[in-house]
Amino acid sequence: MELEEASVTADRRRSPAINKFSIGKYSGVLIFALIVLVFGIWTPDTFLTATNFRSILASQAIIAILALGLLFPLAAGAFDLSAAQNLGFCAVLCGALLTKNELPVPIAIAIALGAGIVVGMFNGFLVAVIGINSFIATLGTTSLLTAGSQVLTDGTYLGPFPDSFQDLTSGAFFTLPVIVIYLFVFAVIAWFVLEHTPLGRRIYAAGANADAARLTGVNTTRMVFGSLVISGFAAAVAGVLLASTLGSVSSSLGPEYLLPAFAGAFLGTTQLKPGRFNVGGTMLAIFLLGTGVQGLQLVGGEVWVTALFNGVALIVAVGAVLFVRRLQDRRATRRPAQGSRSKS
Repeated sequence: MELEEASVTADRRRSPAINKFSIGKYSGVLIFALIVLVFGIWTPDTFLTATNFRSILASQAIIAILALGLLFPLAAGAFDLSAAQNLGFCAVLCGALLTKNELPVPIAIAIALGAGIVVGMFNGFLVAVIGINSFIATLGTTSLLTAGSQVLTDGTYLGPFPDSFQDLTSGAFFTLPVIVIYLFVFAVIAWFVLEHTPLGRRIYAAGANADAARLTGVNTTRMVFGSLVISGFAAAVAGVLLASTLGSVSSSLGPEYLLPAFAGAFLGTTQLKPGRFNVGGTMLAIFLLGTGVQGLQLVGGEVWVTALFNGVALIVAVGAVLFVRRLQDRRATRRPAQGSRSKS
């Protein structure tokens, strides 16, 4: 009970300023509708089609899975900057096992997923056990994974992969690409763990106030360690699915997914449950960004539009989070002063 009360108190402390403006929780829906309206009028023949929206869902699925994995360390107060390179490394590892070692598909997938978990454990050891700052530790891991990918590929592309491996993501379920179904299953599991289990409450408590969480009996070291392991596993899942989708991989695969994943995670904190890393807000943010990028590309946007759009979104999202927290701090300092005045 103490843990639940601490978690609830932390959430209330984080978001009272926004809760009074409930429309702010759903501003992403309004922005999404506006994007659809603008590009629907601008280029209706290509944008307002079922094929286009299926394409948006499929293209954002890998980013969304990576972002959902990042939610766990972010909620626990840590950063996993190695997640995107972990994705690329696991994709390359899986490809190498299939082409160079000619292992059966299930074994290659299992080894790749296991590698992602090991990377997460390594990050957890550096951050939670040794105490290295998560920025520095995971940035160092990124370099190690980059080297590992280069060794495995030896400067060449790996592929094509067996049809049985590519079939994992080539089908459709009720017209929806199979990879989108994988995403929804992963999202439901992540949502249930974070919102409806003691583990999720402990992770949020550790990220909200580590000292207070320790006083209520939460093993914050274990929470940070475990959250980084989950992030590593999610990156591996995304890497395997991406390799299956592409049919071939190279050592440069991975880094381009880091910015949009973090942009989605941070932008998601302004939606549905403001001030809190949450699955629903992240999913909304990812597809909002993906729809905007797709619209710009359809009207003839340059190659750099995607990077520009995601970069601006990340800056705006982080700025909004900081603004809200400062507003909350001001309101929190005013309340005691108002209370003392009323007593006098």
